[in-house]
Amino acid sequence: MMTMTLELVETAAFIDGLWIESETTFEVLNPADGTVITRVADLGASETRVAIEAAHRAFPAWAARTAKARGAILRKWSDLMLVHSEALARLMTAEQGKPLAESRGEVAYGAAFIDWFADEAKRAYGHAIPSPMPGKRLVSIKQPVGVCAAIAPWNFPIAMITRKVGPALASGCTVVVKPAAETPLCALAIARLAVEAGVPAGVLNIVTGKDSSAIGKALCDDARVRKLSFTGSTPVGKTLYAQCAGTMKKLSLELGGNAPFIVFDDADLEAAVDGAIASKYRNTGQTCVCANRLLVQSGIHDAFVARLTEKVAAMKVGPGTGEGVTIGPLINAKAMRKVGDLVNEAILAGAYATTGGGDDPYDPERFFSPTVLINVTPEMRLFQEEIFGPVAPVVKFETEQDAIDLANATPFGLASYFYSRDVGRCWRVAEAIEAGMVGINEGLISTVVAPFGGVKDSGLGREGSSEGLNEYLETKYLCFGGVGA
Repeated sequence: MMTMTLELVETAAFIDGLWIESETTFEVLNPADGTVITRVADLGASETRVAIEAAHRAFPAWAARTAKARGAILRKWSDLMLVHSEALARLMTAEQGKPLAESRGEVAYGAAFIDWFADEAKRAYGHAIPSPMPGKRLVSIKQPVGVCAAIAPWNFPIAMITRKVGPALASGCTVVVKPAAETPLCALAIARLAVEAGVPAGVLNIVTGKDSSAIGKALCDDARVRKLSFTGSTPVGKTLYAQCAGTMKKLSLELGGNAPFIVFDDADLEAAVDGAIASKYRNTGQTCVCANRLLVQSGIHDAFVARLTEKVAAMKVGPGTGEGVTIGPLINAKAMRKVGDLVNEAILAGAYATTGGGDDPYDPERFFSPTVLINVTPEMRLFQEEIFGPVAPVVKFETEQDAIDLANATPFGLASYFYSRDVGRCWRVAEAIEAGMVGINEGLISTVVAPFGGVKDSGLGREGSSEGLNEYLETKYLCFGGVGA
């Protein structure tokens, strides 16, 4: 059944330190050619509750370990991911489709989250609070939340798990992970390495299954789960938000984006074009922080479009294992239809493709040509919605205020980008844009040491950095009386 030789392939779910088979299974497909890689255990709500119970039992002993002891295990896990980085990268490209060079980068990025939080756990500081009252001493401490649920997406099948599991385990929490049905193999592979690193039974559990709604509801409804972290679409995030209300869970929601990429007249043209390509076309445009709308000032518009078109037209399309490939397949047929519909509607409404514009000749069923569209207007649907494909719609603007107004004309506020060499403008625009993250003369902004997250309909909470650890901790206030004057 396997279409290529892959290592670290597990087909059973992982609960309470055991590999769990099931009578029903589902196919994991290679998006580059539609072949079946393997079949994986298809679990549901009842097995999810078993995983929650395992995490609940494991929590007291794991939380009782020192931060240093937990960190040592996490660091070994990170090291093992790097030792097996090539196998993990090839597994990722097989089930997710991204170019192999990008997969290698993601493995390193994912391991870096584990490594960062292995150290950060030792800095979960409380405070000694100067008392306003004689005879009393006031202190605050940080304690792990408890059992956590992590629901991860398919576009970054390792990094989006380690960005959640790293701080959870470092803080003393235990976790139940629901990986995307499109990409369960990466989750199971890193779980196997976690066992090798010494993560105890029940501390990390992986529930694979096609019925995401049933599994998600089981995680939301169970009062033993004290925290839920989700990366995915805004509509699903809002559903989970509502379902968690009954048990008052802590929430981290990293949801959809509609990132503006603004190029002002005074920008460095080559830097802006390179930044746009890095931001827009990484992972074939399938990232939540992709440049979704390119807003270009009239004075530089034509030169920018010409240079961008030249570079995009030269991109190589094909399977992620191909030499020099920069644009891989879209994840599935539904994604192909969505991107095609958005582009076709825009062209019918007056937009023009300077390159691309449709299904790619390499394989029209699975690959969409890297595209640049001009004459795009804010009324078009691809200006208002997250494209999630290799399509760069360009909108011309006149003034700085026009750019800010266009950038903020969306319910989303995750990432944003702009290019300018005017220091005053850099401060003004960065402060005015409604987004959780701003790249200034930079198209790639994600790093383990900085907080990642959005505002408005793009979610709640932050991942990465010291703030990412705090999402898995509760603050407890202690008041000591009777200690004298």
